[in-house]
Amino acid sequence: MDKKEADKIWELAKELKVAMVVTEDNSTNTLRSRPMHIVQDEFDGTFWFYTKASGDKVDEIKDDSRVNLAFACREDGDYLSVSGTARINRRQDLIDKYWNPFVAAWFPEGKDSPKCTLMEIKVTQAESWESKSNKMVQLYKIAKANIKDELPDMGENTKYG
Repeated sequence: MDKKEADKIWELAKELKVAMVVTEDNSTNTLRSRPMHIVQDEFDGTFWFYTKASGDKVDEIKDDSRVNLAFACREDGDYLSVSGTARINRRQDLIDKYWNPFVAAWFPEGKDSPKCTLMEIKVTQAESWESKSNKMVQLYKIAKANIKDELPDMGENTKYG
């Protein structure tokens, strides 16, 4: 992924802020999603999320590091799907770097607690969908497409990586 692609991914992700992080639970052969808030102020191909050092998602990542991040803003019609590999990272300098009052609410024992860790997700590929029109225009395009029996033009789809 080049810098231009990374910049575009970041432009979307930083506005959406929360991703549904999808992991695979090998014990039940099911996919699991949970909302997580990105914590960084810049993007170099890696997303960072705080997480407890133990729990289902940590075990799932140890079993299978492949993850998906799904970002969505229905109001704007912007969507971002990111595939990558995850690992748990306990580097204190990074925990200190990304620490903030929002995160502190989830970790009352503090940033030095062994329970506090980061999930590091290195992006391997991504895809975005962006609508360039408001909801009324989108509804018009859908209605028009139904009448003309054609597909509506709902915006731009881009693949990265």
